[in-house]
Amino acid sequence: MPDTCNVCGGSLHPLMPQVPDPMTGERFAIATCSRCELGHTLPQPHDLTHYYTAQYYGKRHGATGGYCTARRLRLVRRAHLGNPGRLLDIGCGDGSFLVAARAAGWQVAGTELNPVPARAAGFDVREAVEEYGGASQFDCITMWHTLEHMRDIPSMLSQVARLLKPKGRLIVAVPDFGGLQARLFGPAWLHADVPRHLYHFNRKALECSLAVAGLTPYTWRHQEFEYDLLGWSQSALNRLQKKPNLFFYLLTGKRCDAGLASRFFAMVAGTFLTFLSLPALAVSTMLGRGGTLIVVAGRAQSPQEQTK
Repeated sequence: MPDTCNVCGGSLHPLMPQVPDPMTGERFAIATCSRCELGHTLPQPHDLTHYYTAQYYGKRHGATGGYCTARRLRLVRRAHLGNPGRLLDIGCGDGSFLVAARAAGWQVAGTELNPVPARAAGFDVREAVEEYGGASQFDCITMWHTLEHMRDIPSMLSQVARLLKPKGRLIVAVPDFGGLQARLFGPAWLHADVPRHLYHFNRKALECSLAVAGLTPYTWRHQEFEYDLLGWSQSALNRLQKKPNLFFYLLTGKRCDAGLASRFFAMVAGTFLTFLSLPALAVSTMLGRGGTLIVVAGRAQSPQEQTK
């Protein structure tokens, strides 16, 4: 079990000793770095296949999928000031974002541990980012809630920096471990999701991670609407119900082993809490302490690159 930080080498200190995996019921700990504040899930299972079941994949957004994709495309357009070029989506899933980006004029590629569904849709998808040889290939690289799943943060971001063109842009979205939701709900927070989330970022931790790879942050956002809203309501329900994330599973059509009474309570209470959460979402976003961190970053340019 590591006792030093994956990013900066600082010492780790216990923060949450008992955090349940909502799928298996196993318990893990979260320790934070004394220097950069990056959270580490401990222990980190050697083989994570057991934790990425069919229940995890697919239907991650439910009815909000189209809205989520459109919002992310707007972020890409704002981050990349030129015409659409080459885009790499790391952790592209079934390729739904690639479909939309290609329709918007981008030449798209992706990575995914199981590339078969996206390849079936006609996309160039590799199993690992290292399979894209060469350097300075992409105008935009996106990581929508994937960085927290990576085993080695510096190695991954160094690969990203290698693939990014000198004036290209990286967009990273991660759950905000320094946000009000994470601090209020602790182990019951929907987006803790141990052990699939191997790392837990606040702004300082994400800034440090980018800097180690020679990447500079340009702009920050503190909300992804449906992620943040459900983060409030489902986390509150996790304090009330024995079965975690039941409202989320029902909304997204996932299989769940729960009785009719538990399902009914989850839908009624979850809907009520979701509407009640709207003011909390607005306040946490204004304070810069929402449920999601989104950063637009680029390579730290050398003097030679700056004059080109």
